[in-house]
Amino acid sequence: MSYKVTEDGDISIVHLDGEIDMDVTEKAKEIIMPLIEAKNEVHLNLKEVQYMDSSGISVLIESHQKANEMGKKVILKDISKSVLKVIMMAKLEQILNLG
Repeated sequence: MSYKVTEDGDISIVHLDGEIDMDVTEKAKEIIMPLIEAKNEVHLNLKEVQYMDSSGISVLIESHQKANEMGKKVILKDISKSVLKVIMMAKLEQILNLG
């Protein structure tokens, strides 16, 4: 997994790339969680994510819950087909903010 963070006013955009699995979930949390604390809105761009397993999905859920607790939002953007498939299989499209 590689990533790039860009800013657009009050919004942090995290461009994730590669595979999000058990080996990188802690790193993903280290990137995303402080942004949720610092910004009003965090967008996770998943366009270049080729693979995500259940541990990657748990990062999305934890990010979503933390943002909700703080009255903020995490929005998933440009979701790749493979990641969208996993989200749909887990029936999370109603819970997560898909943008």
